[in-house]
Amino acid sequence: MNTGMSDISTTKMTSKGQVVIPEEIRDYMNLESGAKFIVLAMGDSIIFKQIMPMVPADIKKLLKASQALAKKHGLKEEDIPKMIAEVRKAKRKKLLLTSGKKTSK
Repeated sequence: MNTGMSDISTTKMTSKGQVVIPEEIRDYMNLESGAKFIVLAMGDSIIFKQIMPMVPADIKKLLKASQALAKKHGLKEEDIPKMIAEVRKAKRKKLLLTSGKKTSK
């Protein structure tokens, strides 16, 4: 990443796994306390990608598109709890299978 900064900063991880983002990078990126990130591990690198809040207009567009898609597929609001339970059950089963434990029905 070309930050336009001439200095390279270092930081370290605490025993709690916390990492301080150096002040010059926080200033350059306009980061404020409470900023949220997605953290990715790629090879020997750790990448922090800031999560940007959604704009209300985008939320409305997403909701409208989701409602249209649900209607197209015949889904109703009362179907949602059952679908959530099914997805959670499948995730638990997958987690148990990958951990080597037997699943119970």
